[in-house]
Amino acid sequence: MTREEKVQIVNDLTEKLSNTSYFYITDASGLSVAEVNAFRKECFDNDVEYTVIKNTLIKKALDNLEGDYSELDQALKGFSGVMFSAESGSAPAKVLKKYRGKDNEKPVLKGASIESAIYIGDDKLTELSKIKSKQELIGEVISLLQSPAKNVISALSSGKDTLGGIVKTLSEREA
Repeated sequence: MTREEKVQIVNDLTEKLSNTSYFYITDASGLSVAEVNAFRKECFDNDVEYTVIKNTLIKKALDNLEGDYSELDQALKGFSGVMFSAESGSAPAKVLKKYRGKDNEKPVLKGASIESAIYIGDDKLTELSKIKSKQELIGEVISLLQSPAKNVISALSSGKDTLGGIVKTLSEREA
């Protein structure tokens, strides 16, 4: 690989990392070609991009980003692949768990960055898989905001639209 090719890879990776809020660094060493292909297919099916990049190039790309990603330096040893998710911080973790559920111990989570929060180690995989997406959180907030209005509408409906019935229904309800 020429110097110009490496510079281009670092620039492309820097751009990808700066435009993606969620990325995971994994170790898939020891997997056969067929297993790696199956893992890539699992990633593709779940809208997660997976690519293998040399650690030195990943480090240079991380150094080009705003913010401190130095904690991830300890994850950049041995074989490294990077998983990107544009939509959800938990999607790569779910892919890893699902693939590993097929009697595999690999790929191993070495590190992750979720909205600039750094997670190191495979023991964080379960925690990361439970992170809710932005859409899920918005849905929960909307549901919570609608709940009181639904209760009032329900109370009005059960009173058969009469003022006496409404007062009676509201007085019978617990505060």
